[in-house]
Amino acid sequence: MRNLAAQALLPVNTALAVALLVLLLAAATTAAVFRLTPDGSRGRAREIVVAGVRATVQLAAASLVIAWVVHHTAALFAFLLLMFAVATRTAGRRITPNSTWWWAALPVAGPVVPVVAGLALVGLLPVRGVAMIPVTGILIGGALTATVLAGRRALDELRTRFGEFEAGIALGLPDRDARLEVIRPAASDALLPGLDQTRTVGLVTLPGAFVGMLLGGASPALAGAVQLFVLIALMAVQAMAVALTVELVACGRLHKDAATSSPRETAPPPQ
Repeated sequence: MRNLAAQALLPVNTALAVALLVLLLAAATTAAVFRLTPDGSRGRAREIVVAGVRATVQLAAASLVIAWVVHHTAALFAFLLLMFAVATRTAGRRITPNSTWWWAALPVAGPVVPVVAGLALVGLLPVRGVAMIPVTGILIGGALTATVLAGRRALDELRTRFGEFEAGIALGLPDRDARLEVIRPAASDALLPGLDQTRTVGLVTLPGAFVGMLLGGASPALAGAVQLFVLIALMAVQAMAVALTVELVACGRLHKDAATSSPRETAPPPQ
């Protein structure tokens, strides 16, 4: 019955493969024609193609691995650690090319670990792969997105308005407070995608958890309750991720180069 419901939504056949290829090429072609990159090049088109190919390979591998992991607790936690590691590197490298990228581990793992641990302790989230992996994956993905958006917006704003940062220091503000005055408004925009998704759920979109549970035979009430939990948990995780990312940038732990550091830190030593 479940297979029939899933096939009715999206049958896995040759037509699906052709549709995926056409959509991937359409995305890459659009990015190339309109030069949708910060430097006006066609590099983003290649990234789109690579991302599509990687997603295909990784989902195929993940399907096989998860089928085994769900039956072994030690393997389950190893897989969760791998998810955290990949998310940290992805977020960190998207924010900065230098060695400070590893600080992205804090906003990625910091909000997710206590939320997942708390849910497991009160019995809402069974410590089984079939439940732990999808819920943790959704929360890690939300933290990753929020961290990347907040980090990039904060560092770009600090670079653009570096004069205001220096003015704050000249007025006697500590480096952290001077950075906060510049970066916090821009970084807070990282919360908007999650807010909009939650505000329009059921009216504009029917998210994957909701549809998946309906296809699995759950009642609409149960599917709605699970989806509501996911959305609220995501907002909590993303809010904490943004707050931690802003704090890391404000304290100078996460930066791109000397241009976003304090003049006190980069000034030459007295002769």
